[in-house]
Amino acid sequence: MITRVFSVRLWAPVGVLTSLAYCLHQRRVSLAELRRADGQHPVARSLLELKMVQVVFRHGARSPLKPLPQEEQVEWHLQLLEVPPQTQFDYTVTNLTGGPKPHSPFDSQYHETRLKGGMFAGQLTNVGMQQMFALGQRLRKNYVEDIPFLSPTFNPLEVFVRSTNIYRNLESTRCLLAGLFQCQKEGSIVIHTDEASSEVLYPNYPNCQNLWKRTRDRRKAASLQPGTSEDLKKVKEGIDIGGDDEVDFLTLLDNVAAEQVHSLLSCPALHRFARVIEQRAVDTALYILPKEDRESLQMAVGPFLHILEDNLLKAADPATPPNKTRKLYLYAVHDVTLVPLLMVLGIFDHKWPPFAADLTLELYQHQESKEWFVQLYYHGEEQVPRGCRKSLCPLDKFLNAMSVYALNPEKYHTLCSRVQVTELGNGE
Repeated sequence: MITRVFSVRLWAPVGVLTSLAYCLHQRRVSLAELRRADGQHPVARSLLELKMVQVVFRHGARSPLKPLPQEEQVEWHLQLLEVPPQTQFDYTVTNLTGGPKPHSPFDSQYHETRLKGGMFAGQLTNVGMQQMFALGQRLRKNYVEDIPFLSPTFNPLEVFVRSTNIYRNLESTRCLLAGLFQCQKEGSIVIHTDEASSEVLYPNYPNCQNLWKRTRDRRKAASLQPGTSEDLKKVKEGIDIGGDDEVDFLTLLDNVAAEQVHSLLSCPALHRFARVIEQRAVDTALYILPKEDRESLQMAVGPFLHILEDNLLKAADPATPPNKTRKLYLYAVHDVTLVPLLMVLGIFDHKWPPFAADLTLELYQHQESKEWFVQLYYHGEEQVPRGCRKSLCPLDKFLNAMSVYALNPEKYHTLCSRVQVTELGNGE
């Protein structure tokens, strides 16, 4: 229409008036669509501007955390640790305030378990490095190539990176950044970590006594539940593991997933049970942290959810100084983080989060109404979060739904220190 207005001079006055009327009409339509964004009419995406992206991801493929008590063991050869050249990218690790990297008690524990073949437990492999590099490439396509949102080279003024202080997560982050920025950077890459005692990027049972006490008995009872106990007995007998060996479905899944992604095979029967092992592992996790137990979910991921919300609020606040927010926030977490996080978001699909799983939260602003919206993706697929009728959700609706679970540091410490009198799941 604009082209026709400027190409026919004779009708310019009429064309301008028509154009203005049309623009006013379109503005009223778009505002009406926004007011009806509860599911009746879609928001015009052409009027949305991307303002911020947060990506929460699981590390890449690794060796098992605890080998199964079997005679036949997979050989985890040291060749699996060879770093693919394209993933090499220098980085520095600090604590949350920029000080020295904290000690990692988890890495010390993993080094106490050497697997057959020479690798330690829980080590990121070159398969996992490739997975994370591929995720970085996908993010580059989405936010550098398809949409010129991020600079093509790493810029610390645009990107904030945080990881749990576990080596496989730090290395996974390196590989993701290498894929995202093609090993190009302006300034140093800093990955921020926290002390294990105060980490909130995973459910911190040792640091939250209330959560530990609530779930302690459930952990013991999970394998004894009807259906689960029978399946566990069947699987253990099928792979020649004694009935007295303390092996649950979480340990079985850990080994199955690690072996399958590396095309390794310790026991054919173990892989024949892969589907039931995954389903029972999910059942176990949901028994330990049931969706009905709001307070346990709050203590498990409430502080991390608060961080994600705080980033959204700062980005949407015009009073926020430019140096206090970033375009991209990256968080390297674990499967035990993603399961409860997906639950509180209302998008858990009852499948165990695979290696390199990613959850992406985009923040948009409408260019005319100036209203804010969020868009959620899991594995690159659009999701409809809790409290929203469509995948593109008004920010206030999203925050209102998440406020049920988010905990600021003060509320988190108060809830964690509270004495639990009755415990959900014990028949009380």
